[in-house]
Amino acid sequence: MKLYCLSGHPTLPCNVLKFKSTTIMLDCGLDTTSVLQFLPLPLVHSPRLSKLPGWVSKDGTINLEKELKECAGRVFVDSQPEFCLPERELLDLSTIDVILISNYHCMMALPYITEHTGFTGSVYATEPTLQIGRLLMEELVNFMERVPKAQSATCWKNKEIQRVLPGPLKDAVEVLTWKTCYSIQDVNSALSKVQLVGYSQKVELFGAVQVTPLSSGYSLGSSNWIIQSHYEKVSYVSGSSLLTTHPQPMDQSSLKNSDVLILTGLTQMPTANPDGMLGDFCSNLAMTIRAGGNVLVPCYSSGVIYDLLECLYQFIENANLGSTPFYFLSPVANSSLEFSQIFAEWLCHNKQSKVYLPEPPFPHAELIQTNKLKHYPSIHGDFSTDFRQPCVVFTGHPSLRFGDVVHFMELWGKSSLNTIIFTEPDFSYLDALAPYQPLSMKCVYCPIDTRLNFHQVSKLLKEVQPLHVVCPEQYTQPPPSQSHRSDLMLELQPPPMPYRRCSVLGLPFRRRYERIHLLPELAKSLVPSEIKPGVSLATVSAVLQSKDNKHTLQPVPKPLPLPPSKKRKRVVEEPPEVLAPKPLLSGSVPLEAFLAVLHKVRVSLKTLNTYLAC
Repeated sequence: MKLYCLSGHPTLPCNVLKFKSTTIMLDCGLDTTSVLQFLPLPLVHSPRLSKLPGWVSKDGTINLEKELKECAGRVFVDSQPEFCLPERELLDLSTIDVILISNYHCMMALPYITEHTGFTGSVYATEPTLQIGRLLMEELVNFMERVPKAQSATCWKNKEIQRVLPGPLKDAVEVLTWKTCYSIQDVNSALSKVQLVGYSQKVELFGAVQVTPLSSGYSLGSSNWIIQSHYEKVSYVSGSSLLTTHPQPMDQSSLKNSDVLILTGLTQMPTANPDGMLGDFCSNLAMTIRAGGNVLVPCYSSGVIYDLLECLYQFIENANLGSTPFYFLSPVANSSLEFSQIFAEWLCHNKQSKVYLPEPPFPHAELIQTNKLKHYPSIHGDFSTDFRQPCVVFTGHPSLRFGDVVHFMELWGKSSLNTIIFTEPDFSYLDALAPYQPLSMKCVYCPIDTRLNFHQVSKLLKEVQPLHVVCPEQYTQPPPSQSHRSDLMLELQPPPMPYRRCSVLGLPFRRRYERIHLLPELAKSLVPSEIKPGVSLATVSAVLQSKDNKHTLQPVPKPLPLPPSKKRKRVVEEPPEVLAPKPLLSGSVPLEAFLAVLHKVRVSLKTLNTYLAC
């Protein structure tokens, strides 16, 4: 059994497990942090960005003015943003049989895998994961296609040139694998290969293993996966949460008795309490609105935004913000808000019970009905006529490199009355703001990450007690910025097996048994003999048939009698000869009885010793 690591990002994993003649890809996350090296894509012409100077090396020998631009001491690539793909050279991706998706954030690289590698297998995911993943992909494609850039930058990727570039561009990894965004045709084709599964539904793969999704408690439809044969069990835990939020709670008991537990997708903010961050978010929002400023919240179109809107629903009236307009801008805003209300069976018990009253599970339905929350596909059209300030705007993308958020950064960035509040933990807020410097608007960092922290995962592992734990190497050492914090790492016995991008691990257990079925007619012919109390033994002579990874013992076929014939005919092809099975012996030989029999047939002990010596 081997594990191939194709991603270096612990919360956007892509691993391949080879188990019992099946090749299973576990998630295909897309590392979008690479877009921070690029200039933003403004919806309207930006004089500020267009006037940025090009980059030339200090000695003047390297001139990349058309590809690289300088802004506030940083260098950015001036072309269509590109993404860091999972490793594609470590193994042949066309040999992958199945892709298992744990949540919609971990499937964004799916079109690159299914459409450009010769992949012919199946993809399994829950319905919310598929539908919300589709929305996020469509939104990403829309962001890219509505602001296309004619030029592409490739010269800076040359290793000799990248070596002399200023940081952090100098330190960017795997730049030759970076690719521009896929097309909507790729998205539709990739998602057509997805087969829907429900929690605890067992899916058999080629008769070799069973895979089962379990609720992970992180987002709508998010899953952990059990991969097991009759005698081995592997658990894949990715993006899980024990906090009480809107999804179904995490299923922990099914993870017990695992031979190997593959752990990934822990919180990116282990020292930040989500409830405290929500409180800071609301208080900073209220302070800005009361001072006459606007609030910009860069966010994804699904996930944390549901919890933010629910928190604001309770906060608005108490803070006297009832007249403040809230806007949600995204090409898929309407679909996202509607999907959250119709996936009732995937929600926690409290929200499920509201459906039967009947009431909408999420309170943002009431905010929309009372016109306190309005949603639009973009800044064009109805939004431009309804827009009034001061207000709160939720929009994407959290990287601040594309989407409607770029327009609001250019619009509000020059006023100190306005505030931008970061709630998504995927991007460094300092790197996100770098191409907008100098910036006057206030910045507040309130990352809300509900995934397991190190204390929670240590407690979980003590309860489920896997024999071996495999995890990214980042989890086996404290963060570089807090090297003294030994509590921000996994300390287990035996120590976890770490992996990094492009590593191949031989998982530390061997298959010892295989299940074999006896046909009823063969079972009837067995004559068990008791060799000790409670233990019986029977010899069996049979033919082993293996088909679709299932093994069956069948009776030995009897040789067909040849038809009588006076004249001998030439046989073109003789049937294979079936020999009668030889009797089998088992157990220890009773020495005294054995010698008595030999003496009876007049075999001397001297002759026997000579025979045994030979």
